[in-house]
Amino acid sequence: MAIEVADEVRLLRYRFGTRTADFHVCLGCVAMPAVICSIDGSRYAVVNASTFDGVERSDLIEAATDFEGETTEARLERRQRNWSPSVSGSDEA
Repeated sequence: MAIEVADEVRLLRYRFGTRTADFHVCLGCVAMPAVICSIDGSRYAVVNASTFDGVERSDLIEAATDFEGETTEARLERRQRNWSPSVSGSDEA
């Protein structure tokens, strides 16, 4: 998977408390289209499909999630299990 940013000036990269991932935020619309994380030398990403043009929200399956209280180790294990591996891009978490 490759993630490309058309205009770096309009992108904010933010790290929450555990500082284990870069949350990419569009400064134009304040949407968060992607999150990238490095684990053991490999990069993983998850994308927010509802932020892309041409995606019908009715076609997406949404589920509530709560990661409160999750340990950093459990969080990284979940990302390795569920996120897309082999991400190319210009920043590292």
